[in-house]
Amino acid sequence: MIEQQSIEQQRQLQPTRATVSFAKILVATDFSQTSDRALEHALSLARNYSSRIFLTHILPADVMMAPELAAAPRDEMRQAARAEMDRIEGSGCFFGIPHEVIIEEGSLWPNLDRLINKLGIDLVVVGTHGKGTVQKLLMGSSAEGIFRHAHVPVLTVGPGVDREPLYSIELKNILFATELGMGAERQAAYAFALAQEHCSRITLLHVKECDDDADVIVRRLRRLLPCGTDLHCLPLFRIEKGDPVREILRTANETRADLIVLGAKSRKALVGNALHSKAYRVVCGSSCPVLTIKS
Repeated sequence: MIEQQSIEQQRQLQPTRATVSFAKILVATDFSQTSDRALEHALSLARNYSSRIFLTHILPADVMMAPELAAAPRDEMRQAARAEMDRIEGSGCFFGIPHEVIIEEGSLWPNLDRLINKLGIDLVVVGTHGKGTVQKLLMGSSAEGIFRHAHVPVLTVGPGVDREPLYSIELKNILFATELGMGAERQAAYAFALAQEHCSRITLLHVKECDDDADVIVRRLRRLLPCGTDLHCLPLFRIEKGDPVREILRTANETRADLIVLGAKSRKALVGNALHSKAYRVVCGSSCPVLTIKS
C-alpha cells in the first residue's frame, strides 16, 4: 500500500530548515578493503558537511592481553598499524579534509565509546564483512555491537555496497523503515533532516506482520513528519506485509535508495544473541549504506 501526503496538507506546514551536524566523524578501521570502502563514504560525507575525520584502529584486546605474547610482538603490531595508517594518509584521500589518526589498545567497544564521548563524535562509520557463521566486524566484534551501543548514529557499509561513493555525498532517495516504536521520532528527525538537506525523495516504510489497520498506520507515519519540515519532494508512505528484512531490501531496490535509515534497539551483549537481528540482516543485504539510530 502506498500513499502520498496531499499538497494541501504539505502547504499547511511552515517551512523551516532542519539540519544535522556531522562535524566530527569517527571511522573505525581494520585496514581491510571493506574498511577502506567505509572510509570512502565517510570522506564523501566529510566534504559535504565540512567534517573532521578521526580514523581509528583498536589493537585487539584478546591479542594484547594474551600472556604468551611478549612486548616485541606487540610493538610489531603497533608498527604494522602505524604503517597502514601511513599508507592511507599517503594515498592523498584526506586532501582538504582535516583529520586525525588514532591507534588504541584494548577492547573494541569500551575504547570506541570513550573516544565518542571524549571527542564529541557526531557519527560513527564502520564497514562489515558480513560473512562467516559469526559475521564479524573489525577485531572480532560485531558491527551490531557498535550500532546497538552507540548513542550517536552509526553508518554501516555492508558487503553488498558496491557503488563507489561520489566526491560529495548525493542522496537522491532515502528509505526510512520504522517499526513505529520507541525512538521513532528521533530516527525520523534524522531521516527528514537529511532529506531536506539533500533535496531527497523520502519513503516511509512500515512492514506489518499481521492484519493491522492500514489507515491507522498511515496516520502514525504522517505524525512522524517533523512540524515545519520543508521538503523538496512530498514524502511517500508505504505499507507492506511479510518478512521485514525482505520487504525493506525489496523496497530499497525499488526506490533506488541511496541510504536506508533504521532504528536499532539496545542490547546488553556485544555479540551472541543479536547477531542475526533484522537490522544487521538489512545491513548485510543492502546495496546502499545503512544509518542506524539507537532507540
